[in-house]
Amino acid sequence: MKLGMVGLGKMGANMAVRLVRGGHTVVGYARTKSVVDGAVAQGVTGSSSLADLVRQLPTPRIVWLMIPSGAPVDQELELLHPLLAPGDLIVDGGNSYYRDTLRRSELVKSWGFRFVDVGTSGGIWGLTEGYSMMVGGDLADVEQIRPILETLAPGPTKGWGRMGKIGSGHFVKMVHNGIEYGMMEAYAEGFAVLQGKTDFALDLHQISEVWRYGSVIRSWLLELTESALAENPTLQGIEPWVVDSGEGRWTVTEAMDLNIPAPVITLALQQRLRSRESDPFAERLLAMMRNKFGGHAVKKGP
Repeated sequence: MKLGMVGLGKMGANMAVRLVRGGHTVVGYARTKSVVDGAVAQGVTGSSSLADLVRQLPTPRIVWLMIPSGAPVDQELELLHPLLAPGDLIVDGGNSYYRDTLRRSELVKSWGFRFVDVGTSGGIWGLTEGYSMMVGGDLADVEQIRPILETLAPGPTKGWGRMGKIGSGHFVKMVHNGIEYGMMEAYAEGFAVLQGKTDFALDLHQISEVWRYGSVIRSWLLELTESALAENPTLQGIEPWVVDSGEGRWTVTEAMDLNIPAPVITLALQQRLRSRESDPFAERLLAMMRNKFGGHAVKKGP
């Protein structure tokens, strides 16, 4: 099968290479020529522009987008609009907000194109381990790209599935990432408690290694934690600054809209926001309130 891959960042490039190794032909495009050249060196067919990419694809074309969520997706769709023909299929394999996906699908259909959303998990390990893919779209459209999904997944019958109609793939991936926030926060807090019990002189790397086997909390995240602690047991040089890419926020918003409590995911998101505050106003105000009502001491800062 031949398809176009727009966006050759780390995940996009790895997905393209995995497809090539699986016997597919991938025409890749990125705005930076050196990125395209790097993919070409690994077997991907290069293109100099979106128009060049489209020209190299047989009809009906399959164009897979692996670009950041938000405005970049809208911009790329507008650029593709005059280049594609009715019946062509666009796949958004990034982690777009599902409400944006619903809006885009209507727009794309009005142009005469087809649309499938694929929430993709696997990160930099997907090239060797395979990707978990949550797919939304019409059954016939999903069936058309089945060979691609089977190649990208850990196995033809595992790690991927059609979640339902358009938007459902990105919706499920959104909740997946919200769960990820909560799991990561739980591990981080647990290891912080272990690290704080100084009189036991606990070896956090050893503990993470023990927990990897037979434990009810074993997971891939724990394996990655073990690897990180093996490389840097004290996390020296790592700032406590945690970004979020949006999915946790979207999950919390959706939970509120559905009147479903999601306290763990919500607090995990709040902790990420707090991690970026070098001089939190709220805590300074708390200190002053205690001083005003009880005369408690206030620690002076710069």
